[in-house]
This record gives sequence, C-alpha cells and structure tokens, in this order.
Amino acid sequence: MPEQAVVARGIERHFGDKRAVAGVDLTVEAGEVYGFLGPNGAGKSTLTRVLCTLLAPTRGTAQVAGHDVVDDATAVRLRIGVALQEAALDDKQTGLEMLRLQGRFYGLTTRETAQRVAELRELIDIGDALDDRVATYSGGMKRRLDVALALVHNPEVLFLDEPTTGLDPLSRAAVWAEIRRLNRDLGMTVFLTTQYLEEADALAGRVGIINRGLIVAEGTPEELKRTIGTDVVVVDVADRPGSARTALADVGGIRSIDVDAHRLMISVEDGAQAISPVALALDRSGIRVRELALRRPTLDDVFFRVTGERIGDDDEKGRPTRDERP
Repeated sequence: MPEQAVVARGIERHFGDKRAVAGVDLTVEAGEVYGFLGPNGAGKSTLTRVLCTLLAPTRGTAQVAGHDVVDDATAVRLRIGVALQEAALDDKQTGLEMLRLQGRFYGLTTRETAQRVAELRELIDIGDALDDRVATYSGGMKRRLDVALALVHNPEVLFLDEPTTGLDPLSRAAVWAEIRRLNRDLGMTVFLTTQYLEEADALAGRVGIINRGLIVAEGTPEELKRTIGTDVVVVDVADRPGSARTALADVGGIRSIDVDAHRLMISVEDGAQAISPVALALDRSGIRVRELALRRPTLDDVFFRVTGERIGDDDEKGRPTRDERP
C-alpha cells in the first residue's frame, strides 16, 4: 500500500442545491488511526461514503489504498472494510453464515474463513447466538456482527462509522481493544467516525473535525487541546450568563470565554492563578455561582470552539454564543 492510505483533494458532494461536502482536502497516512468528528449534518457520513465508493463526488478526486474511488472503485472495495451506521445484515441468515459468506466474497478459502471466524468470536462476543438467525439479535449484537464482517478479510483500510454506538461498556472496550490490535499488529489503517470524543481521544493519532462540509480543525488530540489554552475554568451560574461574562472583562490571563446555557468555559493561561480572580469578579458582580472547577482542555472544548456545538447536539437546538478575545 502507498504511504498515504487516503488522499482527498477538493472533494465536493452536492444533493440538489445543497453542498453536503464543500471542498475537502484530506490525507490519512498508512497505518494511522484517524478520528473524524462533526456535528449532525456536517458532512462526515457523506464524505465517508464517497471514500468508500458508495457515493460519487460531484467535484474533486480521492484515492484509497492507492486507487481512485471513481475510476477504480472495484480495486478500492477489495482493499477496504466498511461498517456503516446502518448495518447491512440479512435477518434470514445466521451470524456464522454471514461471516462465511463474507469470506467467500473476498476469495478466502474455507480454512482461512474458519480461522478468521475463530479470531473474531471474541470481538463478536455473542456466544452460541452466532448460530441463530440475525433477526433474533439485539441492536448491540447486530452492531458487533457488522464490525466483524468488515474485518473478515483483514482489509488494508478499515472504515468504521460510529462502531460502538449502542454498545454496553464491556462491548465497547472489546471493540477498542480490537481496533488497537489491528492497528498495532497488522498496521491496518483505520478511518474512525465517532460521536464519542473519548473514543477519538483514546484511539486516534490524529483527529479531523468537519463543519458545514469543510475541515475546520485537524491535528493530534494534544495539539488540538493546546489551541484552547493551558487550562479551562468551568463555571456553572444560576442565571445571567451574559452578565457573568461581562463581569470577567477585566480579569487578566483569560484567553477566551464560551457560554453554553448557564455554563461558562473560560480558557486561561494559568488555571491556578486565574481561579481566584474569576471567583472574586463574579462575587463582586452579584453572580450566584453554583459550581466552579478547574480542568485541562478536552476534545469537547475543541469541538465546541470550532463548531459552536456540543457533540451530538441537534441542529434545531441553535448555536451557543461565543466571545473570543484576541
């Protein structure tokens, strides 16, 4: 496989008058776990489908595993594994039958398929139910089977679109462990779309955030967190969040203030020195503070800063206000 597992240049995807993807440039190195985040409707699923050859781009070009997603789509499909949000499962077959059929599709021998099924049983973690029809499976069981189907042929590039949504903590941990193993032991490239920020933080070497069809932030989790500031003072006020922000106008060391409902996220240069002046300024202004805490920046803070939303917020909820100081 070439050094770059995924290369996208100027990718756009239109649906009528709407540009779901508005001109994305993206490079994922071979052997990398790349976390892909974005608000609802930002274009992340659309871009993923373009890279998986399920949608043709309106403009731009993309290569996956060294092959063009339009001109050489068959070669791309042979080299990738895909588990999308909507599991493509046949309710009339058993889980075991589906795994064996998947192996046959990719040219594995009966022996090779049996070996892969044995290796994936721990990840699937549904015991004897593997011999039952998929129609009897719970949502979580279907999700685990779908991920296993994407791994049967040991793909060069694995696309996982929210692979742990709906899973219990133990099953989620098993999927995390398998992603780490595939990347570490096999050098498999993983393109991971997720709504769980801790998942991206734990698994991804680099993270890209898409908003309104464009990549608005990209880097390692630590690099992105450093863009927020050294520390974050979190203040939960009983009322008047706008007045609370005004009350902090003269406090030194503050880099920016984000307001989300009644919570203030205050990026500061030095948390230990800033927390006392912040508390005093709010008290002098008569702002009733319900909780005040100091913590390090998280990917959630980064996500909010570049999109104006918390991960998982619905578009109808509107955008919180933001005040950024130069």
